[in-house]
Amino acid sequence: MAGPRIVYLHGFRSSPASWKARLLAEFLAAAGLGDRFFCPMLSHVPRAAIATVEALLDSDEAPTTLVGSSLGGYYAAWLAERRDLQAVLINPVVMAPSLLEGLLGAHVNDYSGCRFEFGAEHGEQLLALDTPLITPSRYLLLVETGDEVLDYRRAVARYAGCRQLIVEGGNHSFTRFPDFVPQIIEFCGLQS
Repeated sequence: MAGPRIVYLHGFRSSPASWKARLLAEFLAAAGLGDRFFCPMLSHVPRAAIATVEALLDSDEAPTTLVGSSLGGYYAAWLAERRDLQAVLINPVVMAPSLLEGLLGAHVNDYSGCRFEFGAEHGEQLLALDTPLITPSRYLLLVETGDEVLDYRRAVARYAGCRQLIVEGGNHSFTRFPDFVPQIIEFCGLQS
């Protein structure tokens, strides 16, 4: 069986070109572990995004840790519970009706410039991925208190009992990400 791998799940309106995904890929490549990093392009359609990740998970039996940022963190929690995996959650979405209302409408991907519509049917798909019960030992939660998009306290409460790293200041992009890459790599069971 192959060694452990990381599957990174980017956020809404993001892509594998996000700075966190690139930084993690570069760090692993420099450590000789570049072949252990995967970051698929996720559709804005939740059901399609999950299908993409599940196909990747089914393609290899290697032990996998999910690393999810924002909406990718929401997906990672659902997949971790369903697939018996560990997950690192970075400023993750904790579903709330008010958040869902803010997602409905027209959007532009920050990296590709592609325009897309997030409709009510997509919102229903997101709600279907809610994970009412979690296994605290599966997770490493990283949040910055200055997140201007999501209330970090929701994630802290939602993932009570999990290993949590709460960083003062910052923003939704998790500005201190480079400082925590070694801890993420260790949590994922990857050593150079």
